[in-house]
Amino acid sequence: MTFKHVTTFLFVAITIHFVSAAETGKPQIDVAAAANLTGVARELGAAFEAETGIHPIFSFGSTALLTQQIENGAPFDVFLAADAQHMQELDRKGLLVAGSRAAYANGVLALWMPSPGTAVNRIQDLVLPGIRVIAVANPKLAPYGEATIEALRNAGILERVRSKIVYSDNISMAKQYGATGNADAVFTAYSLVLKESGKVIQVSGKLHRPITQELGVIAASPRKTDAGKFASFVLHGKGRAVLSSFGYRPPS
Repeated sequence: MTFKHVTTFLFVAITIHFVSAAETGKPQIDVAAAANLTGVARELGAAFEAETGIHPIFSFGSTALLTQQIENGAPFDVFLAADAQHMQELDRKGLLVAGSRAAYANGVLALWMPSPGTAVNRIQDLVLPGIRVIAVANPKLAPYGEATIEALRNAGILERVRSKIVYSDNISMAKQYGATGNADAVFTAYSLVLKESGKVIQVSGKLHRPITQELGVIAASPRKTDAGKFASFVLHGKGRAVLSSFGYRPPS
């Protein structure tokens, strides 16, 4: 399969320091997070820090690229992926703390039309001539992109819209294509667009396999105890409510 890109550079994980750790003087952990979590991370991090006094620093990227960075020794303490497959591979290679791998959410795929006047009311309407560009995350890198291609195929329209598709390296970048007027329709995480203007359609889960998102503590982390606290916060603590408020569903 070949992929058409509107960008030619390799996406590097973006690190966001909500507050400088040096300024807080608090202990910190480095969290590798799939791009679909960029919307929820600020609230998730703030709630965790308020409860534990530990300052999380998030680095975002596609699950595949973050996995590759961890395999190459990137100094992360915990990884929140967008699927289970990459976590399974890291676990198999002994790169996760034994027993730390767990599902923390089921992601929801959404179709977002930035223009509120669009005639699109269901995924099959993407064949309409008024939809010229559809932004999709690269399915080789991003689980949400893989789910998108599966949904388009199962909806029976993949070949009819293939020429309209442009690929980005992750779903955050796909969203940007819509936000900047470079795409008429965007497939992304519901969590990234549920509060956006325009029209948001949740893609039926019957059209693709579940997007089961897993986390794990990195075996090489020198801060396993604090990383474990963060994992527990996401799995069992107030983090569950924060994820729910952004449209994530409890893992089945």
